[in-house]
Formats: sequence, C-alpha cells, structure tokens
Amino acid sequence: MTANFDQSLPMILHRALDATMPDYRELFARFNLTEQQWRVLRVLWSAKKVTSADLSSRTLLPAPSLVGILDRLEKKGLVNRVRSVKDRRSVFVIATAEGRALEAQVTPLVTEIDQRLRASVSAEEWLAMQTVLQKISNSTVAANQPSKSVT
Repeated sequence: MTANFDQSLPMILHRALDATMPDYRELFARFNLTEQQWRVLRVLWSAKKVTSADLSSRTLLPAPSLVGILDRLEKKGLVNRVRSVKDRRSVFVIATAEGRALEAQVTPLVTEIDQRLRASVSAEEWLAMQTVLQKISNSTVAANQPSKSVT
C-alpha cells in the first residue's frame, strides 16, 4: 500500500526543511551568505584545502554551480583557488584569513541553532533519525550506481 501523500518521505523531508531552515537562512543572511556558500565554507573550515571536485561532491553542488559560488566567495575575499603544482588540472580551494575569521563569528551561532533543534528530540531519536536517513541515502546511491559487469 502506498503511503498517503502527507506521510510520503518527500513531504516529510520538505516539512522538516521548511521548519528548520528559516533560522539558518536568517543567520546566513546576516553575514551576507547563501546556503550554498555556507556549505562550501563549512567544508573548507574543516580542511586545510579541498579540490574543486571533492568540494562539489561533499557539498552536493554540481560543478557548474560551484564555479559561480566560488567566484562570489572569492570576490568577498573569503576563499582563494590555487592550482596544484603536481597536477595542473587540479584546483584547490582554501579559506582565506577573512574566511577563517568568519568561521569564528558564525560557528557559535550555528551551534546554538543545532542545539535547539537537537533539544526537540531525545539523543536516541536524533541518532535513529541520522541512521535511517543515512541508510536511505546509501541505498539510493548504491541503486543508482552503474553495474560493473564481469567479462
């Protein structure tokens, strides 16, 4: 039996995003950032340097979209792109000193929002939610991988 529309996974996920994202969006807007720019910066803050390809994969942003996002972050002085000396085809993206300073301002405020959301459920429920959503993501990714035939 098919779940009714209101209880379908896409609708549950959309309602959860609609309920949680306004606080984040307001915070990002205060710092003149978009959600996509935030995702890029968040990855860069956790690594010294990241290739553009890895950044695209980790932020779930298509490479063509990422180029424009990086252009805007570079204009703001928050990131730099550096071509690899070992492989000129690879480009690394790094957070600038200004980008790192922004991390110190934004991260505590994001942590407050995260903690408020986590407080709405038990630790066990939070972990269960993460586990179930990760399983769904992993099974969907696996199902969409091309089969490797043995010849």
